[in-house]
Amino acid sequence: MSVFFLETADIETASDDYASRFSGEVGAYFLQLQLDLLLELLPELKPGASVLDVGGGHAQLAVPLAQRGCKVTVTGSDASCRQRLAQRLPENAYSYQTCDMLRLPFAARSFDFVIAFRLVPHVDRWPQLLAELARVSAKAVVIDYPDLRSINILNSFFFRLKKKLEGNTRTFGLFSRVQIINEFSKNGMVNPQLRPEFFLPMVLHRKLGSAALSHLLENTCRACGLTHLFGSPIILRMDKTEQR
Repeated sequence: MSVFFLETADIETASDDYASRFSGEVGAYFLQLQLDLLLELLPELKPGASVLDVGGGHAQLAVPLAQRGCKVTVTGSDASCRQRLAQRLPENAYSYQTCDMLRLPFAARSFDFVIAFRLVPHVDRWPQLLAELARVSAKAVVIDYPDLRSINILNSFFFRLKKKLEGNTRTFGLFSRVQIINEFSKNGMVNPQLRPEFFLPMVLHRKLGSAALSHLLENTCRACGLTHLFGSPIILRMDKTEQR
């Protein structure tokens, strides 16, 4: 017998405690790179484009996208997920809806673009989540996820140390590129485009505490091809087929 339960991973990512992981100059560097890569993957994202940000109560992308003139809708699994958005955006700058992320209350192809960041690796029924993201998208879906082909593969061995260093870290699932892309393909999504973010673990950058040094280290790794081969998290765009 299947047991229903609500996926609520976004409650934590929408909290002030989680936001502290992206505070300071290094946190600003993380968020700027994330935004830059998203915009690189979505060059057609113009003012007036409709964007659904599933689990986006962390406000990492909803805020800059709304400020760029996009019609942003954010979903959260609890009303508390709206708190950070309400602090950063005027009420008429976005829409918010509390709902089940696995049963989104929107018709098929309701939004030009659908995004889900800081979410997939913390959702138990992630294939169902990907199917819902694909269903409500008219043009493309963009997610981020931690890649198995990276230093993350050692996460289970060093989690206690990472927990000691960061305090508010949590466990997460790892995925291969083929695994994620194949799941999207089952739901009419094609043309994968990938942008790995970092070669070095983010906890190292946080402990270094210098955005300039992080820039230098990561730019070097990117120039050497290490980030392309072994970078993580990966930001992935998948396009909607005309038939679906």
